[in-house]
Amino acid sequence: MDGDTLHSIGELARRTGLTVKTIRFYSDHGIVAPTDRSSAGHRLYGIDAVARLDLVRTLRELGVDLSTIRKVVDQELSLPEVAAAHAEALAVQIRVLRLRRAVLMAVAERGSTPEEMEFMHRLARLSEDERRRLIGEFLDAVFGGLDDAPAFAGVMRSMTPELPDDPEAEQVQAWVELAELSLDPEFRASVRQLAEEQAAEQVALQVRGDTTGPRRDIAGVVRDQVGSALDAGIDPASPEADSFVSEFTAYYAHLLGRPDDIDLRRRLAARLESVSDPRRERYLQLLAVVNGWPAPESLAPALDWSVQALRVRTA
Repeated sequence: MDGDTLHSIGELARRTGLTVKTIRFYSDHGIVAPTDRSSAGHRLYGIDAVARLDLVRTLRELGVDLSTIRKVVDQELSLPEVAAAHAEALAVQIRVLRLRRAVLMAVAERGSTPEEMEFMHRLARLSEDERRRLIGEFLDAVFGGLDDAPAFAGVMRSMTPELPDDPEAEQVQAWVELAELSLDPEFRASVRQLAEEQAAEQVALQVRGDTTGPRRDIAGVVRDQVGSALDAGIDPASPEADSFVSEFTAYYAHLLGRPDDIDLRRRLAARLESVSDPRRERYLQLLAVVNGWPAPESLAPALDWSVQALRVRTA
């Protein structure tokens, strides 16, 4: 084919791989107009029609609508402009598909009812502002009135999920479960109780004028001090466990300004049992997935060991 030769629809079809019907359709819509007609009235096209048809086919395969394609081939719109707009549209579609996939995966794994599936779908489709309001209500229910203390302000920030603009399906699925958990009244009450107990411990230090005393939460202290006992396989009921128990009960006694007696150890056992609520650990695991953080270390082994050790010594 040379630049001066005119070609029939059939020749264009052989050159481009498109069907005659498709080329005629594009021609009827003014996307690829004929240059001339034969004596029999058949349409004839110049060599530029091949390039136009190749571009049209590529854009159609990418999902660009015919109206936009016509503006591109007529140079009313630049190809980069169309590509950028279409890429954004595809990004939106991908996000929607990820949301749907996450909900369906959760339904498949949990065996949810139609009502639960609808509820999960609504949670997944919340806007960023709606997600912030939902979590804000949860944090207010848990820390309201306690958030003046700098320590609690930090805890609130560390418990806030931030779903990215372009989340993976696992992040969406984790967000849905985390949102459900944050709406659980029993879970809210459990976390609120822990926050109040921790606040009371800090107040006890302030009342005594202790500005140099321990400030760390007792659960973190227990985890650190009991770790070596767990590594060594020490039975919590054995005499070898006594020194470990004495270390963290002495810390707790100083925290409260009370003697390290049976009452204090019973109180500490109840406190650690509350901290070991599996829903709390699950929240932190889901939070790490949503925010793209490393998986948190489980406190369960250290807390279970410590509770057993305390119960044996206070029976």
